[in-house]
Amino acid sequence: MLSPDKVDKTLVCRDCKKQFAFTATEQDIFAKRGFTSDPGRCPECREARQARNGTGNSTGSSYSAPAARAHRETHTATCSDCGAVAEVPFVPSGDRPVYCRDCFAKRRG
Repeated sequence: MLSPDKVDKTLVCRDCKKQFAFTATEQDIFAKRGFTSDPGRCPECREARQARNGTGNSTGSSYSAPAARAHRETHTATCSDCGAVAEVPFVPSGDRPVYCRDCFAKRRG
């Protein structure tokens, strides 16, 4: 359902300087996704930028979530609490304790 306080806006694209409509429906979509500011680019420039950067989605919509993070290298270590094998995103140096996911969560909480 559309928010009653939203009205269509006319914005100017920062790339091509063309005016474009930012509709009330688009404003609701932006708000639901947590965006707090108006788009700076028209849909065409937004899609072109996403294509260049390798982001975007397969639904054809110009609104997308950020691209997935590249695979992170992990290393194995022995948990200092329970002795289980832990996968960590750093090379353990041996001078500090290393915890598995469960033990780390317990210590944080």
